[in-house]
Order: sequence, then C-alpha cells, then structure tokens
Amino acid sequence: MILEMKNISKSFEGLEVLKDISFGVDSGEVVSIIGPSGSGKSTLLRCSTFLETIDGGEIIYMGEKAAHTDENGNAVYVSPHELKHFRSYCGLVFQQFNLFPHYSILKNLTDAPMRVRGVSRDEAEATAMDLLKQMGIGDKANAYPYQLSGGQQQRVAIARALAMKPEILFFDEPTSALDPELTGEVLKVIRQLAEEKMTMVVVTHEMPFAKAVSNRVIFMDGGVIVEQGDPCDVFDDPKEERTKQFLRVFER
Repeated sequence: MILEMKNISKSFEGLEVLKDISFGVDSGEVVSIIGPSGSGKSTLLRCSTFLETIDGGEIIYMGEKAAHTDENGNAVYVSPHELKHFRSYCGLVFQQFNLFPHYSILKNLTDAPMRVRGVSRDEAEATAMDLLKQMGIGDKANAYPYQLSGGQQQRVAIARALAMKPEILFFDEPTSALDPELTGEVLKVIRQLAEEKMTMVVVTHEMPFAKAVSNRVIFMDGGVIVEQGDPCDVFDDPKEERTKQFLRVFER
C-alpha cells in the first residue's frame, strides 16, 4: 500500500475539520473523493501531502510512518530531513495551476527536479519535453503561463507534478477553475494516467468522471467519511441517506 491515513484529526481555531478519518490507497489505484464544499476534502489532501499538519493520527507512506500520535495525544512528525524524503512520494495538482508566471513552461517543469532531486539539466529537460508531448502541448515549452489557456496551464501543472516522479498524485478539484470545454481536456489527461496505472487521489465535483475512472469513491461530509466503496455501488446504490441527498443534486 502506498498511503495509509489512520484516525486523522485536524482543527482550525477550534473548528474540527477532519474527524477520525481513515483510508488507504494501493499502488495503481484511483480514488475519487466527493462531497459538498466545506466537507474537509481539500484539507485531507493538504494533510496527505504535508502542506498542513495533522492534530492526531498516523500518516504512513510505503510502510513508513511520517507522523504518529504520541502518548500525550499530540501529532509528532519525523525530522525535517526525513520529511523531505516523504514529500518526494507525493505530487499535488492545485485548482489554480500555481505555475511560476516569470518562468517559461520548460523552466516550470525542470526547476524542481534539478534543485530538489539533483537531476542534470539534460535529463530534466528531456523528461519535461516527453511529458509536455504526452500532455499534447509539446510546442509550448518556450511559452509563458499567461500565453496558455486555462486547460493548457493545468496540463502543464500535471506535467510539472509528474516530472518529480511521485509514487502518488493528488488532484484538488483540478477542473474547478476551467470552463466546460477546457475541463474535458484535463479530464482526458487524468483518464490516460489512470489507464497507465498511475496511483491517484482526485477531489472532484465531476461525478460522471469519478464514476468512470475510479477504483473507489469516498463521500465526505462534515469532516467524516460517510460512505466509500466501488463507484457503481456508491453512485447507483448508496447506502447512506446523506449520500443519496448529495447525489440527487447531480441528477437534476
């Protein structure tokens, strides 16, 4: 198993955002997380990728503990040096692309592999060009983010995450900032990655996509996992009333 999150809790200013969340992700698995706004989905991803610290629970990557709860009930992380090792396992694609506007597309892809992983410029650029071609934007290497459409920028963001060769890729509502036509471009890329058995966790409001691509769907509400299972079971025969209420909105 690539990732295990056990009994995760997280609060902001006394508001409990994640309440005893547990789930795991196997190699090659695509897990979609759905649920209303404010349900804790994005916070869960940020905790999974070490952008936020947990208050309690365990985070385990590749069988190794990155964080655990001590005897006083406090979350304890490994050392900063060790945490750098754990961060290398995961990549995150944001809603708003988060590209460096003053870098060319090629530099956006090569900067982190060279600085963080110590990859040579030649190798970093070769990998970057391969990824841009895979994303259908091989001709945009020398362009700057402002010269690209939103869909192209998000495909660059996906390529940038893949350039770090993560074991697992997280998507935080990757199409929420895009119009419907551009949404299709990005979802097509994620489908291709799923076919290639890339391990992924996708927070999404695109229900048909989640049903078609996922191995498992998790429905969150109020900081808890209400229901999870096979996509057909969750979408076509949900067990929990709250899941049924949520999905009815998308049937209209």
